[in-house]
Amino acid sequence: MIITLSGRPGSGKTTVGTMLAEHFGYETYDIGIMRREIARRRGLTLAEYNKLGETDPSTDTDVDNFQCELGETKDNFIIQGRLGFHFIPHSVKIFLDCSRDASVARIWKDLQANPETRNEGKFKTPEELRTNIEARDASDVARYAKYYNGLNHLEPANYDLWLDTSTITPEETFQAILAFLDKKS
Repeated sequence: MIITLSGRPGSGKTTVGTMLAEHFGYETYDIGIMRREIARRRGLTLAEYNKLGETDPSTDTDVDNFQCELGETKDNFIIQGRLGFHFIPHSVKIFLDCSRDASVARIWKDLQANPETRNEGKFKTPEELRTNIEARDASDVARYAKYYNGLNHLEPANYDLWLDTSTITPEETFQAILAFLDKKS
């Protein structure tokens, strides 16, 4: 079984992806971490890298090709990223949604506890972070529509399960996904 986890920033993709991988004994891949690392190597923040991607499709090509190849050559893994559902269409496609307030609060808390874990830039306030997240979402939507024939990763019809995590814990999210997978099989 291949599970693709897409979702909004701060929705719990990484946390829940890790929980699922440990539960099933699967490998896990995180496209966000890969993109952050590529941006870092180029001396860019993730926001700058995404902005560059609006005119340079090569910023997405490497990770897109990686996902396609992974889906064609491996089984039994979890992949976290905005477009895994598109590049691995035979996967179980899950979207984790959350409100903008929950997204900002979760990422802000993570940045305060682990300032080196992300590459969005240095923010002085949660409001600056919110502005960055909104710009990132807009950039993603524009890039995907431009490069993937109008693809909208925020369309619920693209997924087998759409789960709002705004008011539930990672454990509750994990349990909801397990219940869904149990019913599906």
